[in-house]
Amino acid sequence: MTISGVSGRTSYIGSGILDLRNQLDTLTQQLSSGKVANTYAGLGSGRSLSIALRAQISTVASYADTATNLNTRIGVANLSLQRLVKIGTEVKGAAVSAGGNFDNTGQTPAQKTASLDFFDSVDMLNARSGDRYLFSGRATDTAPVAPADQIMNGNGANIAGLKQVIAERKTADLGVNGNGRVGSAVGVPATSVVIAEEDTTPLPPASAQPFGMKVTGVSTTIAGATVTQPVDPSGAPAQKSMSVDLGATNPSVGDQVKFTFTMPDGTTEDVVLTASDKTPLPAGSFAIGADSTATAANLNTALGSAMKDLANGPMVAASAIEAGENFFDQPPLRVGSTPIGAATTLVAGDATNTVIWYRGEQDTAANGPARGSAVSQIDTSINVQYGARADEQALRNQLQTVAVFAAVAVDPNKLTDPNYAKDANAQIAALNQRVATNLADVPGQQTVENIQADFAGAQAAIKSATDRQVQTKAMAQTMLDSIEGINNDEVATKILALQTALQASYQTTSTLYQMSLVKFL
Repeated sequence: MTISGVSGRTSYIGSGILDLRNQLDTLTQQLSSGKVANTYAGLGSGRSLSIALRAQISTVASYADTATNLNTRIGVANLSLQRLVKIGTEVKGAAVSAGGNFDNTGQTPAQKTASLDFFDSVDMLNARSGDRYLFSGRATDTAPVAPADQIMNGNGANIAGLKQVIAERKTADLGVNGNGRVGSAVGVPATSVVIAEEDTTPLPPASAQPFGMKVTGVSTTIAGATVTQPVDPSGAPAQKSMSVDLGATNPSVGDQVKFTFTMPDGTTEDVVLTASDKTPLPAGSFAIGADSTATAANLNTALGSAMKDLANGPMVAASAIEAGENFFDQPPLRVGSTPIGAATTLVAGDATNTVIWYRGEQDTAANGPARGSAVSQIDTSINVQYGARADEQALRNQLQTVAVFAAVAVDPNKLTDPNYAKDANAQIAALNQRVATNLADVPGQQTVENIQADFAGAQAAIKSATDRQVQTKAMAQTMLDSIEGINNDEVATKILALQTALQASYQTTSTLYQMSLVKFL
């Protein structure tokens, strides 16, 4: 009889021990890592779902990073807009309550406030988040607004700023004679007074010169008088005129004639003259003469003086407002010929002769909506738009109005002259009124608050998506943990059971290896 060795008979026990050791090592690794396996292969049938869940969690994390960046950018932009809203309120309030107390620089305290707010406005519109300018549209690496000092004072001797453009426009609007480029004269018959715009005969009808006051309308309460309204510009020569004929009968005391003029900025101003027999003649009156011919001459004299006051008062303010509109155009517009007082055209300026205030992406139909100039995806099928351009209607209008208010000044050395002081006070009163009007909300026009509302909508969409993604991530993580994770108690129990089995196997194997034929017998 053949007796085999113990090792041959018990090799299967060794294999079992190795298997138990491998299981123990696996369970120990699971307990220390908290994972079923270190590779997807070890997950068995759950590996495909695990890969999909990890991809979903990674996508949610990337959206969370995007949301953080967007909230930061929108937050910075909204801080700028909040300040701009406050500036608009400050300057409007200052203009409404302002008087004509000029300091040694020829400006009022309200204008000083506007000057500080203008520089602050430029800083707000040049706001950055990281290396990104927020009000440049797609030109995110370009500061959208030129330096405030350059906008006001120009860039060197040959590149004009706003103050120079305002001064040139004022000269062109006043005209060579300083009368707003309109005049009056006794007409034919001699009982009539004719008010005419400056002669522009050399120009074709379609090219009427844009400067000075324009005759708009005339009316009267004088019985028997007749009026002739301005010629319709649609089919008439560029020069327009209007007239009033007193007729054969003298007006009565208190009868009025009203002349309406359109200012350079499109607003209208009235000159109302009242018939009077008092001596001295009250302001805003014309003397009743011996007959209607003499009265017409007196009316013409009073009207000439009143138009000159209008030209050197409210029209100067209107000229400054229109010059601001010209300067902030893209491209800017400049008085086009010399001498400036006789100029008849506006021409486009460029960077070689005029400060270009806005340097970002243009707010045009071709470039699309301003908000669409910056778009980010915050969820699988959700994008938010948060772009902005400093030349949007609301932002440009406010910056332009504040800048003009801050730029206008009178000559403080001439304020001792009563006539100059009267004109200066009329200018600032008209300017205050226009600034307050231009800073008021107009139905149908964009406001800074509208831009804030757009940003608030973007932030609401981001928050909604983020809240939803937090829940999605939590559910995906729970499912992933159920696939890849372990139950610590269960694994620990298995380890104890394996340790017991392994110990028993070791003891059995040891006993078998110690057995001999003598012990067996």
